[in-house]
Amino acid sequence: MAGRRSTRMRNGSTAPAGSAGSTGSASAGGWASASLAAGAGHDQESEPDADPEAIARQICLRMLTAAPRTQAQLAAALHRRGVPEDAAAAVLARFAEVNLIDDAMFARAWVDSRHHGRGLAGRALGAELRQRGVAQDDIQAALSELDPEQELATARELVARRLAGTASMPVPARMRRLTGVLARKGYSPGLAYRVVREAIEQEAEGGVSFDDLEVIPEPDDIDEAAEV
Repeated sequence: MAGRRSTRMRNGSTAPAGSAGSTGSASAGGWASASLAAGAGHDQESEPDADPEAIARQICLRMLTAAPRTQAQLAAALHRRGVPEDAAAAVLARFAEVNLIDDAMFARAWVDSRHHGRGLAGRALGAELRQRGVAQDDIQAALSELDPEQELATARELVARRLAGTASMPVPARMRRLTGVLARKGYSPGLAYRVVREAIEQEAEGGVSFDDLEVIPEPDDIDEAAEV
């Protein structure tokens, strides 16, 4: 009909402007378009009438395919993409129900991987997990599986790798350098002091006097009982 505006449908046909076929869902279209403009992705995320939960599922699945994530990390990503809170909550609840999200398992795997791979102590691991939104109960459960003897052995290995590189330094400087290595990995000052002193004494085989080591005061151990 002359003068009547029309819009082209996906199959090439036309429909009157303002019809359901041309506009879709206004509420979904608004936030989905914003997500697309921000680089949210493609496929369903680029559809102006896509269901918010469908888009939330796609975002979560894409992130989980790349790497394990905590529920808090996924929730933050959905919020950044503008996914409505009710849709995000529904999808996250469903993912947790079918074990696609499991913060307790994430925490255990994180502790095992980061301790053996990076030599991190329990305190540093706990801080990393808190930054990722893991609940304190799950953090404590994961850290309880970290054997104190294994943690001590790891600290000794870290010092042993760097001991030769400090051989030309005065004893006090060596102590500071090596205890600093352990401190950055999350080991307490008291444990770091004892491990480093032990390593220097064993290396010297009597060549370093007791007085040389006594000039370095041993830290208090009160922080070792601090909550991780």
